[in-house]
Amino acid sequence: MQTEDFSELFPLFNTVNPETLEWLLSVADEHEYPASRAVLMEDAWGNAVYFILSGWVKVRRIAGDDRISLAILGKGDFFGEMAILDESPRSTDVIALSSVRLLSVHAQRFIQTLFKDPQLHHRMLQLMVRRLRQMNIRFQLRHQPPAVKLANSLISMGENYGQVTDTGTEIYNIPFKDLADVADIGVEETTKIMEKLDSKGWIKIDRSRQVIHLINVKQLAHLAGKI
Repeated sequence: MQTEDFSELFPLFNTVNPETLEWLLSVADEHEYPASRAVLMEDAWGNAVYFILSGWVKVRRIAGDDRISLAILGKGDFFGEMAILDESPRSTDVIALSSVRLLSVHAQRFIQTLFKDPQLHHRMLQLMVRRLRQMNIRFQLRHQPPAVKLANSLISMGENYGQVTDTGTEIYNIPFKDLADVADIGVEETTKIMEKLDSKGWIKIDRSRQVIHLINVKQLAHLAGKI
């Protein structure tokens, strides 16, 4: 991948020195995983930073026999940076929801690059603060009605990873269990709300292509309390 394409896909590298980015790509490894395959196990956190070139993954918390999805990530996002910086063990794993392509950069090489390039260091701090703000928004929504929570999750995924088409914004057809986990509501509630949104014509689930069309983004944003 060319450095220009990579920096356009990943906002983290928008202001990085071109030579730095070229070197980083030269030491990166590419991986491909089919849907449902484990991308990163709980004992492997801290080994590398992973950049999503295409596809969708979920980050799951492991608590005994329970598996709870904490986040859904898509093209242009990355994961693994926190484990590198704080060097603490993780009780989470990352699973491919769809077929996925990733680039990984070894932990030590990424840290070296991070502290050699002040612009990259600053940009990383900015993105980490943004993630903290997103977590704070989810916390503030904890007492909101289920439909509001779910609409927020759909809008967020559309804004961060969606593909704009003639019929609206496309996101991956996230399983209802994972949608429910991320929105912090029940699976039955998620099913009913998604069916209602579909009947209103605000979304359309295309199972043949495994996508959800967010057709009426304005109404979804209004339901989510964003406008």
